[in-house]
Amino acid sequence: AYDRKGKIIIPAFSVGRTQELVYVLHKLSVEGKIDDLPVFVDSPLSVNVTDVFKKHPECFDKETLDILSSPTNNDPFGFERLRYVRTVEESIELNDRTGPFIIIAASGMCEAGRIVHHLANSVADPKNMILIVGYQAENTLGKKLVMKEPVVNIHGEPHELKAEVIVLNSFSGH
Repeated sequence: AYDRKGKIIIPAFSVGRTQELVYVLHKLSVEGKIDDLPVFVDSPLSVNVTDVFKKHPECFDKETLDILSSPTNNDPFGFERLRYVRTVEESIELNDRTGPFIIIAASGMCEAGRIVHHLANSVADPKNMILIVGYQAENTLGKKLVMKEPVVNIHGEPHELKAEVIVLNSFSGH
C-alpha cells in the first residue's frame, strides 16, 4: 500500500486494541522497521480512551511501565506522525487525502462508526489495503472482507472489493 500510495484502513476496537496498535506502530517506527507514514486515529471513543490511558499509568503492569519508560519510547500514544481525529469534518477530509497513510477507526467488526465510511470510500481502490487485526463474527462486514467477497454492501449499497485485504490474527483475543 505504501508503494501504491494507498490508504491502510485498520478497523479496531476503541478500548485496548487501538492503543496497542498505536504503540506497535510507534515501536516499529522508532526501530526503523516501517516507513514514515502519517497515522490517524479516527474514533472519538478511541481518542477519549487513549487520554485515559495516558492519565493513569498507575494502572499499567511492571512490564508495560518498563516499556513506556524506555528512553526510545517518548510518548507512544503521541508520536510525531500520529494525529487524533476528533471532528466529523476532520474525518471526512481523510477521504480526499492522498496516500500513503494509515487510518485506525472503530468499530472493530466494521458494523458501525467511522470505519464504515472509510471503507465505503476505499474498498473499490486497488491501491488501498484493509488490515484486519481482530476477530470478525459471522455475517459482519468485517467477516465479508476477511472472506474477500467480491462485492460487499456498505450502507445498503454494493461496493466492489478491489482493495488488498490482509488479516493479522496475532492481535485477536479470540
